[in-house]
Amino acid sequence: MTVGRSVPADVAFVQSALGKLLSSVRAEGSASHRSIADYLMRNPMRGAALKIEEMAEGCQVSTATISRFARDIGFPNYAGMRSALAETLHMAMQPVEKLRTSIAHRRAAVVAGDASMEQAKANLSAAHDAQSQQVLDQVARMISGARTVYVLGLGMSSCFSSMLALHLQPFCQHVVDMAGAGGNEVAAGHLVHIGRGDVLVAMSFPRYASDVVRFAQFARNHKACVVSITDTPSAPMVPLSDHVLYAGSAHGVLPSSYVATVAVIEALVTSLMVSNKSNVRKAARLNEVIADYMVQPPV
Repeated sequence: MTVGRSVPADVAFVQSALGKLLSSVRAEGSASHRSIADYLMRNPMRGAALKIEEMAEGCQVSTATISRFARDIGFPNYAGMRSALAETLHMAMQPVEKLRTSIAHRRAAVVAGDASMEQAKANLSAAHDAQSQQVLDQVARMISGARTVYVLGLGMSSCFSSMLALHLQPFCQHVVDMAGAGGNEVAAGHLVHIGRGDVLVAMSFPRYASDVVRFAQFARNHKACVVSITDTPSAPMVPLSDHVLYAGSAHGVLPSSYVATVAVIEALVTSLMVSNKSNVRKAARLNEVIADYMVQPPV
């Protein structure tokens, strides 16, 4: 990780040893164990505070199952697992608390606009750390070679799915922007023809739209490659995805911030454009096509 950049606490928790262990159980464990691991990854702070009866109720399993889960992942009992959760959370929160304290010391009151800008910078930094060029290149190759690229975002995310679709159109064989007039029904209609050789790029941010998850599952069932652009490793789209690009969306007021989303989209499109010499010719053709519609600079 790059020195000097902070990672959001939820990402730091998932990247911890305990977070990776829970992620592994969520992917490969029994049905009851997957349910408990998923609950803890989504609610680690609550997990560190709940009594075993409350945890069992939240996970809809028995207390005996909770105890067995704790032992199976290496703890002597539920209390030991809860202590480990609390310690891991404390370590994950330290960088955030340092940042919060430094801001408080710098100025007694942070106005809302400045706080939003600070969060945007933190999200951009986290997105930069979360993406490797290797992953961007892998996703770019998948998109470049796809028979059809389906781009999906619902609600606010629809603006950014349209942005990505417009960027991809000159360089891909066929691009479908699923979010249009008609809403989810039209999006579902587009997926009728999805199959092997196609790619679905799905954007999913809080508040997570359940239909995005449902459409992604449909795409997987029909052998399409699924790429998600989402905020954290515990987001609901991650288990359904062949490749994941992370764009932190934390914000003090808004449900989600999309500053990092735009940056990740631009990084992906840039990686795609420079991945193949033929894209130079495609870009030149695009300029020819749109030249008559552009405002010419004064002579």
